[in-house]
Amino acid sequence: MLWSLLKILFFVVLIAALAMGAGLLMETDAGIRIAVAGTEITLGPLQAAIGALLLLVLVWLVLKLAGFLVALIKFLNGDETAISRYFNRNRERRGYQALAEGMMALASGEGRLAMSKAARAERFLNKPELTNLITAQAAEMTGDRKKAEAVYKQLLADDQTRFVGVRGLMKQKLADGETGVALKLAEKAFSLKPGHEETQDTLLRLQAEHADWIGARTTLNAKLKHGSLPRDVHKRRDAVLALSEARDVLADGKEIEAREAAIEANRLSPDLIPAAALAARTYIEQGKPRYAARVLKKAWEVQPHPDLAAAFAEIEPKESPEGRIKRFRTLTKSTPDNAETKMLMAELYIAAEDFPAARKALGDLPETDPTARVLTLMAAVERGEGSDDSVVRGWLTRALNAARGPQWICDNCGTVHGEWVPVCSHCKSFDTISWKSAPMGEVTMPHATEMLPLIVGSETPDLPVVAGADVEEATAEEVETPEAEEVEDSEKLVMDRS
Repeated sequence: MLWSLLKILFFVVLIAALAMGAGLLMETDAGIRIAVAGTEITLGPLQAAIGALLLLVLVWLVLKLAGFLVALIKFLNGDETAISRYFNRNRERRGYQALAEGMMALASGEGRLAMSKAARAERFLNKPELTNLITAQAAEMTGDRKKAEAVYKQLLADDQTRFVGVRGLMKQKLADGETGVALKLAEKAFSLKPGHEETQDTLLRLQAEHADWIGARTTLNAKLKHGSLPRDVHKRRDAVLALSEARDVLADGKEIEAREAAIEANRLSPDLIPAAALAARTYIEQGKPRYAARVLKKAWEVQPHPDLAAAFAEIEPKESPEGRIKRFRTLTKSTPDNAETKMLMAELYIAAEDFPAARKALGDLPETDPTARVLTLMAAVERGEGSDDSVVRGWLTRALNAARGPQWICDNCGTVHGEWVPVCSHCKSFDTISWKSAPMGEVTMPHATEMLPLIVGSETPDLPVVAGADVEEATAEEVETPEAEEVEDSEKLVMDRS
């Protein structure tokens, strides 16, 4: 409001001053006399002022016309002028408009239209680092992979777009299944942009798939350095890589290096079951049973597992069944209510021929968690207590359709593995294998109940087993599945006490 009032006041003052000046000029008697070629012109004060203004305008127009003529001559000569800049701005405006339309077409899924707009933008802008990106993506959208590959290769020539070109070629090779070439391209992309999270993940997955554990640990450290991976996840995955490295070194016959890698893997992640089992066996070979027991107990507290029990049995391979039960209580005392603990103790009591204690150890598992392993153990208990064959066969028949219990399952695709592996054999995901129960009907681990011979030890006498023919032929004919084959293997654990 105040500013508007000031502007109005200023305008009024200016008009008043002009009017006052014009009045003074008209009242003045003096004038200007101009004589040209015998012609004399006399101008009054007001007329002289108007003439001076017209003269200034004329001089300004002459100067502008002269500047225009000079600019036209320079334009025709190829020099940069205002005229050339005008046309350049017009071309640039049309080019960016075509580029925007190309991006909209690409986002709308119109690949061919996007390629056409990108070509038009390239003619106006001459900026391939912008237009080639749209062209490559549009070519992939329309299925023209050769054109996309050619464009990505063009991007390699420019330092600003080299990473984009390498990444595009890498994704194409991954789609084609050429993981070896994709690994080399991922390494190049990683060297150009070490902090790019997608490149880090791709490179880590490919290195793990090709068993390049040293390179994978370098990539993993880069993810931690650039803040794309939490420290606890880094520690866990570093342990997985160290364990995988230990396995490969052990397969090459380098036992000392393998032992060091196994111990390091267990140190990084004490709850990693395969690392704990391998580290424990390493300590056993070194004559350090106490260290082995400590490692296994720590892992058992986090996740009871048959592999840990098997490694714990190897600490004292020649002990009696009764002594083994006593020693295993130190392992299982921290998890008395765990299902794996109950099944383990039942197996130990069966090995000691204490079948009532085995039944008591299983508790209510046959009702609350009737897995194939639990039901097979119940069949062994019934056989040991002298029950009829029909009772034993009843438990085994129930085991045919029972759940398999916890197994090594990929969290990403659900594939079941017979043993732990760092990379899923189906979806190639890294560090996605976990010990958990699978839905009914999944392919299962065939040796889930074959830990008993390891626990019993080599000094325990061989016991006769129930032959597969003891199961009713009708039941065997009805169930021709992988689960039936597994239960046939499990039947060998049922001891014949007759």
